[in-house]
Amino acid sequence: MAKELKELTLREENYSQWYNDLVVKAGLAENSAVRGCMVIKPYGYAIWEKMQRVLDQMFKDTGHENAYFPLFIPKSFFSKEAHHVEGFAKECAVVTHYRLKNDPEGKGVVVDPAARLEEELIVRPTSETIIWNTYKNWIQSYRDLPILCNQWANVVRWEMRTRLFLRTAEFLWQEGHTAHETKEEAMAEARKMIHVYADFAEKWMGLPVIIGHKSDSERFAGADDTLTIEAMMQDGKALQSGTSHFLAQNFAKAFDVQFTNREGKLDYVWASSWGVSTRLMGALIMAHSDNNGLVLPPRLAPIQVVLIPIYKGAEELGRISTRLDEIAAGLKAKGISVKIDARDNVRTGFKFAEYELKGVPVRLAMGPRDFAAGTVELMRRDTLEKETVSQEGVDALIERLLDEIQENIYRKALAFRDSMITKVDTYDEFKRVLDEKGGFLLAHWDGTPETEERIKAETKATIRCIPVDAPQEEGMCIISGKPSHRRVIFARSY
Repeated sequence: MAKELKELTLREENYSQWYNDLVVKAGLAENSAVRGCMVIKPYGYAIWEKMQRVLDQMFKDTGHENAYFPLFIPKSFFSKEAHHVEGFAKECAVVTHYRLKNDPEGKGVVVDPAARLEEELIVRPTSETIIWNTYKNWIQSYRDLPILCNQWANVVRWEMRTRLFLRTAEFLWQEGHTAHETKEEAMAEARKMIHVYADFAEKWMGLPVIIGHKSDSERFAGADDTLTIEAMMQDGKALQSGTSHFLAQNFAKAFDVQFTNREGKLDYVWASSWGVSTRLMGALIMAHSDNNGLVLPPRLAPIQVVLIPIYKGAEELGRISTRLDEIAAGLKAKGISVKIDARDNVRTGFKFAEYELKGVPVRLAMGPRDFAAGTVELMRRDTLEKETVSQEGVDALIERLLDEIQENIYRKALAFRDSMITKVDTYDEFKRVLDEKGGFLLAHWDGTPETEERIKAETKATIRCIPVDAPQEEGMCIISGKPSHRRVIFARSY
């Protein structure tokens, strides 16, 4: 493990390589035999499961129900909403045949040319089209509304340049799809869900986010409005961490989903959709971790406390293990996840380094002297501080400490994020700050896609969002000099 840590690229030397090393060496994920796809390993999946469990309950608490819709979508469905197909056409994987056969020349198997599908199927890049085709059968009257569905699924977006968790050809996510009687209800749903995401990011991930609207050119294909939560990574780049879309009546009109309203007239249904993905895993890693490995917020850590006996011989191990079992029982009774590592085939130093690498929030170690003195050595992963504490009442101490670590991780990320927000008033200043510091740049923009595209082409910075709480502030666009009524947030991003 010491060798593993030594081979972990330093964060300040090469942030991108540090991230890749950490994902692999901490046992979160690895590249698969399929180009652009990943294998999520058990430790990484355990974090995702915790995320999933919390979010799923948050959705249910806001009235949503889980359902499941097909992975395959008829190609013709994508032709019905012009903006939607344009937005996803270049990323779609297409199924053209349904059967293989043995190669007549004995070279394995080949696609059977006689088994071509009458209509090609698109492997789900997102589910608006298949779901709205289904909703047509579910909705006849205003009494059938609202429909508040969510599904946990995988999607495929054919990416050529990939990075574990952040951008892969196949990834896991949830997608909510709701149908409403009025425009106001659908817009309220989109706003509500982006705040659910922000609440999860800040209270569970320890990740401060900015809520805002996407510009017209950056919003979801087929939406009238896209809300986003934007987070800041330690290298000064932004990461879009969740989106919620007001779809207006676009998909209802595309799939002819009408209902009889309260006045007895036919009207098209109003809609929203919203989603987060395993990209949140990337955010969790990049926002908090250090050169010793992962730093996990306790609320999402698969193992919150690891207990390590230090011993010579079976007799010492037996006595110490009995005491650690008692401590573990007290912790488990408080709902804290615990692991006792009594392996005898690796050294104690290896175990210490391994759990630091894996980001376990609290480590307890007990040797013969600790046992005799009624103490235990405690180390917290967020600060790497050690102290010797009494075994008596250690479960209550750790319960408080886990909350303190959770809050400390958030405060540290918030202080960093706030330090990376810079107001700029000229294009020269914009480019200088972007190159020398990075982070979020608050700048005036004239609202035109031409200016937005020029900035993106020349600097690789995009408008991350127009903050929902952006104050009215008169100014001039940093490029065109035209009037601007508020600042928007630019950044380079993942």
